[in-house]
Amino acid sequence: MSLHIGAKPGDIAESILLPGDPRRAKYIADTFFENPVKFNDVRGMWGFTGTYKGKKVSAMGTGMGIPSISIYANELIREYGVKNLIRVGTCGAMQDHVGLKDVVLGMGACTDNDFNHHVFKGIYCPTADFELIRAAYYTAKETGVDVKVGNISSGDMFYGEHDEKSDRFTEYGVLAGEMEGAALYTIAAREHVRALTILTVTDHPSGNLTPEERELTLNTMLQLALDTVIKFQD
Repeated sequence: MSLHIGAKPGDIAESILLPGDPRRAKYIADTFFENPVKFNDVRGMWGFTGTYKGKKVSAMGTGMGIPSISIYANELIREYGVKNLIRVGTCGAMQDHVGLKDVVLGMGACTDNDFNHHVFKGIYCPTADFELIRAAYYTAKETGVDVKVGNISSGDMFYGEHDEKSDRFTEYGVLAGEMEGAALYTIAAREHVRALTILTVTDHPSGNLTPEERELTLNTMLQLALDTVIKFQD
């Protein structure tokens, strides 16, 4: 048992989906898992393990923002031996060709957060695991899911001011903004495990999805993530 996760050894699979919202972890378990079992409810951060297409897999909430996901990623990897982590989240579009409900694979994650500055005292480029992103891309093609692949931005402020930095990210082709991917990629690189961020566009300059639409729309992303991650599960 770790500080923030109340699971016992063996309760958590080597492959895990990480939504920000713990209720979405329950939704994943209820919708896609066979025989799901809750392994965590410490601080209301639900986690579940079950089987998907005969493979053991887990899902657990991480909360919002880099500090929160950093706590859970560290403990899942170090204390429970998790080796394949896919963040499944929502994002805001930053390019005209990225529309509502599109699925984005985060190849790299720009950030203005100080997380990496504390570690490296300079610039570090957090990236997805190549094998995971390649598997996700070809799984999407096989199943008819149109995905956008490119850089994402992991910011600290959900209600941030529009500024020159965000314009510059857009100018340089960053696809979408979210709040956790950069930390997940950095931690996974340090621990020599696989990580990927898969996002659904729920916010767009032209309008946003309602909470109900978000829940219904995310199934495409969630199934893609599960079909990808089980390929790396022994």
